[in-house]
Amino acid sequence: MTLLRQAVAELVGTAFLVTAVVGSGIAAQRLSPDDTGLQLLENSIATGAVLVALILAFQPVSASFNPVVTAVEAALGRVSVPTAGVLVVAQVVGGAVGAVVANLMFELDAVSVSTHDRGGSGQLLGEVVATLGLVLVVFGSLRSARVETVAFAVGGYIAAAYWFTSSTSFANPAVTLARTLSDTFAGIAPSSVPLFVLMQLVGGVLALALLRLLHPQPQEAP
Repeated sequence: MTLLRQAVAELVGTAFLVTAVVGSGIAAQRLSPDDTGLQLLENSIATGAVLVALILAFQPVSASFNPVVTAVEAALGRVSVPTAGVLVVAQVVGGAVGAVVANLMFELDAVSVSTHDRGGSGQLLGEVVATLGLVLVVFGSLRSARVETVAFAVGGYIAAAYWFTSSTSFANPAVTLARTLSDTFAGIAPSSVPLFVLMQLVGGVLALALLRLLHPQPQEAP
């Protein structure tokens, strides 16, 4: 029953996260059609804010919403490998549901495969940096005496990383896959996904190495 609750939390939380990312991107595109910078500002504020709210709401059950974060949790012994596998599946399914819901809310086709190619060495490096920083922020904040600070730290980091990374900080394989399902502002072409996800995994591995160096004593799972 505990695993079911965790999986549902990850599915619903990731669905809301992707709905916010894609939905705010569509709204931004419509409200500010001639200003890409303003579109990104609107998209980043909505994403950072919803992350704070979702993590606070779901943290008592499970609130990773990101396969890289879940994989690092497993590597650190905070969750078992089988549990991590179930949660990652829930995140991927939730992300797809969120993209479909966002499309439908704005009266678009339920699925419209994105044609927005993203790539190049700069953007790929941006995904390594974005994911590395995100994982460090998550697990560094969890070391705080006040664990609820992770929500504000993650929301603030992602809102900022939309701007300081060349890739606009996808930093999440489940969200990256989901964003292929909407040919709108936040979309990414399926052909761009494999390298993006690979760079996110590289960022996660580098973060794990740094975490073991910075925090050599294992932390008990809450």
